[in-house]
Amino acid sequence: MRAAIMVCAMALAGCGGRVEPQVQYVRVEVPVQVPCRAPEVEVPAWVAADLRKSDSLQTKVRALLAERRQRIGYEKQLKAAINACN
Repeated sequence: MRAAIMVCAMALAGCGGRVEPQVQYVRVEVPVQVPCRAPEVEVPAWVAADLRKSDSLQTKVRALLAERRQRIGYEKQLKAAINACN
């Protein structure tokens, strides 16, 4: 019986010295996605799309060279739009 009283007394003594937990605020850096606001790049009307089989070789070559320049310019616009988001 004495042992039971002793255990209860020790348990109560342990509860008496409890300290309330302290609240600590910690700043955590988290990356957040931001929507890209780059201008939309329109697809040009390609020059070579209107070529026919009956067109001369010179006409076809000129149209393909012009379309190449169009594509280079279009790619530059796309790259500029992508870089605006980075």
